[in-house]
Amino acid sequence: MKHASFSDSFVLALSVGAVAFATAIPARAQVVLAPTTPVIGSSNTVSADPPVTRPNTKPCTVDLFTNLEFADYNTKTYTYTPPADCPGPWAKVVFTADFTVTAGNQFDRTAQFYLGGANIFFGTTAEPRSNLSPDWHVESDVTDLSALLTKMQAGTAILGNYVGVYDGVDYNGLIYADAHLLFYPADRSNAPAKTPDVVIGLPGNGGAATLNTTSSQLTQAVTLPTNVEKVYLDVISQSQSDDEFWYLCVPNDVATELESCGNTGYRETEISIDGVPAGVAPVYPWIFTGGIDYFLWEPIPGVQTLNFKPYRVDLTPFAGVFADGKAHTVAISVFNADSYFASTGTLFAYTDKGIKQVTGEIVSNSLAASPTPTVTEKLKTDSSGNITGSVAVTSARNYSIVGKLHTSHGEVVTEVDNKLSFNNTQTFVIDVTEYKQSLVQSTEGTLSTTTTANGQKTVESKNLSYPFTFLYDSLENSDGTYTVVNQSDQKYLVTKFDSDPNDEHGGFPGGWNVPFVEQTSNEVVSNNNLYFDTSGNYTGNAGNSSQNYVTTDSTGYCYSGSLTSKNLALTSFAYDTACKGWGQPK
Repeated sequence: MKHASFSDSFVLALSVGAVAFATAIPARAQVVLAPTTPVIGSSNTVSADPPVTRPNTKPCTVDLFTNLEFADYNTKTYTYTPPADCPGPWAKVVFTADFTVTAGNQFDRTAQFYLGGANIFFGTTAEPRSNLSPDWHVESDVTDLSALLTKMQAGTAILGNYVGVYDGVDYNGLIYADAHLLFYPADRSNAPAKTPDVVIGLPGNGGAATLNTTSSQLTQAVTLPTNVEKVYLDVISQSQSDDEFWYLCVPNDVATELESCGNTGYRETEISIDGVPAGVAPVYPWIFTGGIDYFLWEPIPGVQTLNFKPYRVDLTPFAGVFADGKAHTVAISVFNADSYFASTGTLFAYTDKGIKQVTGEIVSNSLAASPTPTVTEKLKTDSSGNITGSVAVTSARNYSIVGKLHTSHGEVVTEVDNKLSFNNTQTFVIDVTEYKQSLVQSTEGTLSTTTTANGQKTVESKNLSYPFTFLYDSLENSDGTYTVVNQSDQKYLVTKFDSDPNDEHGGFPGGWNVPFVEQTSNEVVSNNNLYFDTSGNYTGNAGNSSQNYVTTDSTGYCYSGSLTSKNLALTSFAYDTACKGWGQPK
C-alpha cells in the first residue's frame, strides 16, 4: 500500500466502508425522532448546539412536509399555508426539521429547503452504517422571513440521494425528513419582532447556484420599494466536489508534487451591486460527515455540519441606490472557486413608513473588486525526491463603505467598516513511507456599522474568529502495516455588540440605554487513527471527539453544552456547567 494523500480519502473511505457496510438491516421508511436526551454508549448523531430560545406564548405549528423520502435527485415540492389560528404579528418564528437515514451504505448528502424563493435550511446529512440508522434534529430562528409567511407560498426540498448499485457498491441508505414552522404570537410580554418588510431569495426555489470559477456569478435583478432604508444579504457558500477540501488546497505550481488540489487554500465570497463591490463574506471550513475520515464525525459531527449558519452582509450604504425604483443586479461569487461552490442568498429590506420616496447616494467605497492574497512557498526536494517544507497563503481586507440617505426622520449616514484577515499555512513531509500534511488556518474579522442620525451615533459590530487545524499523516510502520492519523480542531467564535436602543436587542426597560452584547463559542475536536495490514486491508480504528458550545448575552441568557465520545460511541454529555452565575441558564 502506497502512502495516501488526503485527496485519496474518498477511496480510503470507500475501502473502510466496504467493511462497515457488509450486512445491512431492513430499512425504516419513516422519520424516527432523535432522543431528546443523548444516550451514553450510542453511535447516533448528536450535537451540543443550543435550541432556539422561544417566547412563553403557545405556538401554532405548520407542517411543511412529513416523512418525505429522498431516494433520487428530483426536487420535491410542497405548499405552505399561513396558520389560521396565529395570524400575527409574531414574536418569533422557528423552523425545525428531523432527519433519518436508514441503515446501510450511503454518502453524506446536501439538503436545501426553500419557501417563497428564500432559503429556510441548508445543511448536510449524517452517514449511516450497516447497524446504524442515524436520526437528528435541527432548528433555526427564521423570524426575519415573516414578510413571506403572511401568505400562501410554494416551497421546495432539494436533497439529491442516489439509491442503487454503482461500481459494484449498493448505495441503499434512504433519507427521510419532517419540516415544520412554529409561530409564537406576540402579547403584552412578548412584543412583535421587528422584521424586514421585503424578503427576496437568490436564486429562488430552484436551489443554490453552482459557482465553478472566480468569474462565475449568481446574479439576480431585484427591485426594492422606493422608501427602502436598510438592506442586508444573508449568504451561504458551500464547498463541493473539487473544492470540498479547499482549505487543504495548495498553489497550482506545486499541486502535482504535493498531490493536492489547486488554487491555494484561500476562498472568499464576494457581493456586488450593479458590478460595484458591495461586501465580502469569509468562507467557513465546514466538514461533512464523510469528510476525509468519516469516523472523525461519529457520533459528533463538525461545527455546523448539519445546519449551516448564513453570514450577514450589511448593504445599507446602498439603500439610496436601491431606492430609485429601478432593477439592480445583485451578484454573488467565490474568489478562487475551483469546481465548485453552491451559493445562495436572501436579501432583506426595511422601509421608511413615514415617506414614499427616500433619496441617497454612496459617499465613498474603498472595497477592491478582488483580494490580493500573498503566497509563500518554502519547499525542499532532496535527491531521493523526498519533500519537506511549507506553503502559505494570506489575505487582508480593510475597507469602508459610506452611504447617505434622506429619510422622513432626517439625513442618515451609514458607514460599514470591515477588517478581515486570513492565514492558511500547510506543512508537508512526503517520502516513500509517509505523507504528512499539517494545516493551521485562521480567519479573523472586526466588522462594524456606524449609523449617524440627528446628531446621534449608534454602533453595531461583530468580532469573529474561525481557528482551524487539521493533521493528516499516512505512515508505513516498521512491520509493513499502515496507520493513517487524522486530527481536526474547528472553532467558531463570535461576539456581537449593538448600541442602538431601537433595534431588537438594543436598550433595556426603564430607559437604560445599555448596549446588547452576545458571545458564542463552538468548538469540535476530533481524532481518529485508521489501521491497515501489509496488503492495505482495513483492520480497525481508534478515535475520540468532543464538542463544547457556550453562548451568553447581556440579558442574562446563558447556554452551555458539552459532549465527548470514544471509538464511535458517546461517553458523556453535560449542559449549563459553564452558566453558573448567569441569570437565565437554558
